[in-house]
Amino acid sequence: MNDKKSFRKGALCGALVMLLIAAAGLGIRKTGERYILGDGAAAAQVSSQTQTERKLTNLGRLIDHYYLYTDKLNNKALQDGIYTGYVSGLGDPYTVYYDKEQTKELLETTSGEYSGIGAGLVTDIETKAVTIANIYKDSPAEEAGLKEGDILYQVDDHVVGDEDLTEIVSWIKGKEGTDVTLHVYRGSAMEQVTCTATRRSLKVQTVDYEMKENQVGYIHITEFDQVTYDQFKDALADLENQGMKGLVIDLRSNPGGDLDTVVDMLKLLLPKGMVVYTEDKNGNRTEYKNEKDHEFTKPLTVLVNQYSASAAEIFSGAIQDYKVGSIVGTTTYGKGIVQQLMDLGDGTCLKVTIAEYFLPSGRSIHKKGIKPDVEVEYKADPGNAAADNQLDEALEVLQGKM
Repeated sequence: MNDKKSFRKGALCGALVMLLIAAAGLGIRKTGERYILGDGAAAAQVSSQTQTERKLTNLGRLIDHYYLYTDKLNNKALQDGIYTGYVSGLGDPYTVYYDKEQTKELLETTSGEYSGIGAGLVTDIETKAVTIANIYKDSPAEEAGLKEGDILYQVDDHVVGDEDLTEIVSWIKGKEGTDVTLHVYRGSAMEQVTCTATRRSLKVQTVDYEMKENQVGYIHITEFDQVTYDQFKDALADLENQGMKGLVIDLRSNPGGDLDTVVDMLKLLLPKGMVVYTEDKNGNRTEYKNEKDHEFTKPLTVLVNQYSASAAEIFSGAIQDYKVGSIVGTTTYGKGIVQQLMDLGDGTCLKVTIAEYFLPSGRSIHKKGIKPDVEVEYKADPGNAAADNQLDEALEVLQGKM
């Protein structure tokens, strides 16, 4: 975590045994086993044929002899299946193997620039349903008629199951100018709606803002990408120049993102001191501190909901710990662990859980979430689509401090 901004090889928190197995008729050549230790550790070659190796070889023979569609076998897919299956055996939904195409898509997503439709997805922590959390303004998703809260059940011919969210995103993204059809359930009646969007190159605007009545600034942050810091800093400066007297920061349905980005943004608001720290399996601690005093002194409220996760929880939790502002909404998602991308050297990567993070007060929010200072459930108003009772409450709390 010391070289925090780089996409690098690193320790896997224990040895990962990567099996490269020979299977008759499958075109997979046996090269033995390699223990990947990471960060400069040599790969120890092991030549003995293990029980796992023998079983995979036997599976290969059986498939070669009996499988009806042997002529359609995809060796690459079979190899990637071994790696994917091995990692999924950990039972950690956040530790995932990505093939070359998925790795490319993942790096594009975190950079904030990609070819897609401009919609953010989250997985519901209870139902596991894939939900559209946010729609970017003037995006193909908005033009196609998709709405926040839609539950995605099919993308083109792909039926949504228990796939990793990154894989589902890879179905939606694609070559600029091509169409993608999304099938969703909408509303309490679970109406089936089909929307077709035309992909285009997007530089995601993760921050939008405006000055509301009584000189109250409003900043909405959809996610924490590499482009978000500059967008947030510019928004904050512009609102200050307009004579802002108070501020609402909206993190509802923000799924998180880049740790360094959220830390840098918090440094613009917090006093000197701890921002967040992480601890790995061996108790090694990495601290992120604010070395200068930039405490935001105007009245501040931060809006959150059950889909505010990870970096969004670091942001709201630090604001709460330092009492810089009040948190309004519902208890957040509860993802208090850190993942790192490990470059496997062939265009693929492993996203692996490496540490737990702790807020400035030392509290962990994993599987707990951030409990708001002022709790208010969102209530839709059928007669007024623009109505937002949570935002109204945040503004009321703010007015009480001005």
